[in-house]
This record gives sequence, structure tokens and C-alpha cells, in this order.
Amino acid sequence: MPVLGEETPGGGGAESPRAETEAAGSAARPRRGGVLPLCANPRCASGWLRLWRPRQTPVFEGGWLCGAACTRAAVLAAVAREMDGRQEEPAPHRHRIPLGLMLVSQGAISPEQLKAALCRQKASGGRLGMWLRREHGVEERVVTRALAAQWGCPVLLLGNHSPAKMASLVPRLFLDIFGVLPLRQAGARLLYVGYADGIDRCVDFAIERMTGLRVVAGLVDGAEFARAHGRLLEEAFPPARLIEAASRDALAASFTRILEASKPAESRLVRIRDYYWLRMWRQRPGTDARLDAVEDVLGSLAGPGC
Repeated sequence: MPVLGEETPGGGGAESPRAETEAAGSAARPRRGGVLPLCANPRCASGWLRLWRPRQTPVFEGGWLCGAACTRAAVLAAVAREMDGRQEEPAPHRHRIPLGLMLVSQGAISPEQLKAALCRQKASGGRLGMWLRREHGVEERVVTRALAAQWGCPVLLLGNHSPAKMASLVPRLFLDIFGVLPLRQAGARLLYVGYADGIDRCVDFAIERMTGLRVVAGLVDGAEFARAHGRLLEEAFPPARLIEAASRDALAASFTRILEASKPAESRLVRIRDYYWLRMWRQRPGTDARLDAVEDVLGSLAGPGC
């Protein structure tokens, strides 16, 4: 989807676009005037109390914003915060013991079988475990256990997996891009997520920040992972839209326009790899300030120097 058009937001009291950029090091956070909340933009010059301002939303990362200019300043600060380290490519994970040697040490395969599988992998690509299963009949669960030992994580089962409940946790696009599978929530604080081949700690951390749940990641048997992934994709996910921007300012302007139009009762922004994930909760009428109706907006920066 093309970038939403730039606009000059009015009201709210942010001094200038330059002031917004200077404030980019601090995200929106609640401020209080006595017992009543002030605009969360730390550079807001209006002095608005929420009680005296006709608008009660949007709320961004726990802070009320009194006008469109303050919304943009807060979003620009959050985008700048999330951009830290974006240009740094994550170092590939290096295991202390290669998968093949681990399987040999466990007696699951012979050195000759490992050598043959490595030759097939070198010639045709793919993962070593796939060739061991295909050429030598090594069971999926054996490969999964060895991978889990490599990563130092548990092997997770699909018992009590409820696709209908899990569909609201992560945007559908991320299931395919990052190979993450929400499995189940334990109590009010714990979320189990599964992967087929390896753990992505960046994804885990972003989900923790967005949901407030502590993520426990593990590996799932490949065949079970594929079945659960298929069932999850059949569920109704929260609505989502994807925007592309050429710069940080353009991305912030797009998010600002969406927040101002949607007026969420709460919203948060996190980054997962090259995607910026804005989630908005709207207040459902007649439910005593209960947050409901989640909507996701995914943004990405395209082009050199972004």
C-alpha cells in the first residue's frame, strides 16, 4: 500500500517540526497536572488538562495526546527509538555442537549417514535434518529434540492449542515471515510460542513488549507445526494494513494520520526486524472502559538510507 499523504497537523502545541525531531529521544508518557493527566508530549506548550480538552483520545503508549501535532511528536519519538540498531545485521547464531555431530553422539545416525546427508545438502541446499529424514529415515521427533538441545529450549507440544484464542496475538503476516506460532497462554502472564527450526529472540522480545506477557519459546515437531499453522490461518485475525515509507518522517506521518483518524483508547509501537508494528485498541461502548477491537498497522521503510 502506498504511503499515506503528508499533512500539516494542527493544534496541540508542539512548537515546530524541528522541535518534534529534537524531542525524538523521548516517547510519549503520561504527565499529570495535580490528579489529572496532561498531554503526554513532553514539549507540549499548551498546558492542556485532559479534563478541559474535548477530545479524550488518542492514547499512545499510555499517554493522552491533546492534538495532532503532539501525536506526531510522540510517534516520531517512538519511531526514532525503534530505529536504534536497525542498520545492524544480527549475527548468525552459532551452535557449540553442530546438529549432525549431536545426532551421531546420540547414536541416532552413523558417521557415514551424516557424511552422505552433508553431501546432499551441499549439492542441493536445504536443511540437514530434511536430508536425514528423507534419505535415512531419521524420525522428525529425533531431529526436533536435537535442535532443541542445540538452542537450549524445550520441545513444546500442541495440547490445549486454541487457534481461535491465539489469532488475536500476532498479525497474520508475521506467522509466515518469521515462522512464529503462538501456542497457548498460561494464566495472565505467560505465553508459549513455537518455532519449527530455530528461535528468533527479536520476535519474542517484540511480542513481550506488545502484549505484556512473558514469552517462553520452544521448538515444535515439524509435521505438528505445519498442521497447527494451517489451522491458525483459518481463524479470523484482527484487521491489518501495510504501509511503506521512504523515510522516518514519512512513516511517522502515516502512523500519525492513522492514530488521529482511529482515535484508539490505547496504542503501542514496536519493531520486529524491518517491520514497525502499531497496534490499536478501541474502547467498546458500554463496557466500562474495557479495551476491545484490536487493529494492526504494519509499516516498513524502503530504499537506501532509511
